[in-house]
Amino acid sequence: MPRSVNSVASRARRKKVMKQAKGYFGRRKNVWTVAKNAVEKAMLYAYRDRRNKKRNFRSLWITRINAGARLHGMSYSQFMGKVKANNIELNRKVLADLAMNHPEAFKAIVDKVK
Repeated sequence: MPRSVNSVASRARRKKVMKQAKGYFGRRKNVWTVAKNAVEKAMLYAYRDRRNKKRNFRSLWITRINAGARLHGMSYSQFMGKVKANNIELNRKVLADLAMNHPEAFKAIVDKVK
């Protein structure tokens, strides 16, 4: 019995990868093996950085809250401790937004927890 190869599916798989490599520099965009490696690596970076993005944003929010709290004579840890103790159900994202864009509202929160 002759060997059967599904060239339709193979071509489709390669086309999909080559389409993902569109816009890459040099041989990464048009040579199959190089493009395949580049796309695999890009997918790994994308997977990893979807998780890292969450860490980066949390860090940014903490920095902004710290800056806002220090304007009113408190450190970040003191402020967050008192926020939790007073059962204020605002997360870091919202507190950071208030500290940056609505300083009077943030001041009201600081005055409430002091």
